[in-house]
Amino acid sequence: MNTPKWLDRILYPFAPHSLTLEQGNMHYVDEGEGEPLVFVHGTPTWSFVWRQQIKSLSRQYRCIAPDHLGFGLSDKPADFSYTPAAHADNLEKLIEHLQLKQVTLVVHDFGGPIGLSYALRHPANVKALVILNTWMWSLAEEKTIRKASKFMSGSIGRFLYLQLGFSPRILLPQGYAQRRHLTKDIHSHYLKPLHTSTKRLGTWHFARALHEANPYFANLWEQRAKLKGIPKLILWGEKDKLLPRHFLDKWQQAFPEAQVETFKTGHFLQEEKGGEVSDAIKRFL
Repeated sequence: MNTPKWLDRILYPFAPHSLTLEQGNMHYVDEGEGEPLVFVHGTPTWSFVWRQQIKSLSRQYRCIAPDHLGFGLSDKPADFSYTPAAHADNLEKLIEHLQLKQVTLVVHDFGGPIGLSYALRHPANVKALVILNTWMWSLAEEKTIRKASKFMSGSIGRFLYLQLGFSPRILLPQGYAQRRHLTKDIHSHYLKPLHTSTKRLGTWHFARALHEANPYFANLWEQRAKLKGIPKLILWGEKDKLLPRHFLDKWQQAFPEAQVETFKTGHFLQEEKGGEVSDAIKRFL
């Protein structure tokens, strides 16, 4: 596949790969050799958010990082459902297509309920889990999140997301504790893939999913016992303005055996503390 002219090959020096799905082509990174690490992004990001970890860890491991349909360099079809469950199905198809065995899943934001769905379906094929600022349970009791999601599901929210690019322009910067890490060049790599209203459907559907997908999230959480025997590392940005701090507490209560490291960063800790996050994953593995 052709890479766009705006892509900085120094920031993101990875060869493009593509899996043809029924709904469109899904782009993914596949760098290095060895045990497979699968990086699963959230919104409004794409595999670009993992670039620092891929550069470092691909020296020892095989690093795979897909772009969900509707994000990054993947197709953005108008007729795709864009639900977390549909994204999870696509991720499973990629892992099966690449015939990956004993994978380590590295998940962030919406990548949590998407990637961990695979772990629940195939726990015997998951060697380890690395969990960064995410969730895997119903958000129905999170009043602020629920109200915001319902508002964004309406006509005004649709306009904000599709016409004005609310997610990459407004929400993304809120995910940084120190804005200096979000340079103009880096920000452009999150804006460019979503430069027209027709390419922003994925971000809007994720905003809706924060309340519409609660039955799906709840079902995942009911199965959490399946993950008990899988080694876990939880990396958490403590200054996250997008997800509440008590989400970390819930993870720790459910999985007290998990290793935990916290950082004085915002939601996008893999951006703000790229090297430290990479080093923490290396130590864990």
